[in-house]
Amino acid sequence: MADNARRIDEEPDGHGTAAGLDGLHDDHAEHEGHDDQHENGPPGTVAAGLPDPGETARSLALCVAEILTGAREVETIARWITEEVQRHLQHRAALAARARSAARRRRHRPVIRVGSVVVSVPRDGVAEAAVVVHTRSHARAVAIRLEERKGRWRATAIGVL
Repeated sequence: MADNARRIDEEPDGHGTAAGLDGLHDDHAEHEGHDDQHENGPPGTVAAGLPDPGETARSLALCVAEILTGAREVETIARWITEEVQRHLQHRAALAARARSAARRRRHRPVIRVGSVVVSVPRDGVAEAAVVVHTRSHARAVAIRLEERKGRWRATAIGVL
């Protein structure tokens, strides 16, 4: 990882809740120490006034998990993602809904917990993050590319593994 990459460790209480993206974190978003990690290449910088990209990625990853479990609509995060990402998430949400319907799973409120977050800033105005999101049955990695647009972060790519 770049000199400016860091890991945000899992919440000590192990709980994750939906974060309002306007605030970019929730009441449980306190984090313990940040470990610096290194990689070759010049680091970028985060412009003054931009929120912490790790907190933004953490909130977006939680929202993506909620979208894929049917607990949230994609439109609720539209201002934080590009139109292409919105189309991608709508497609993934539709596939997940069909899979839930075919399996005749009972609808229940999902238990979602955000684990580790690793952020790299490869160049000015760009941040890339890998976030581990845990549900009752899966642990998934969410990769997010954030770009500064009009003074705020917008996700220009999101991938869920």
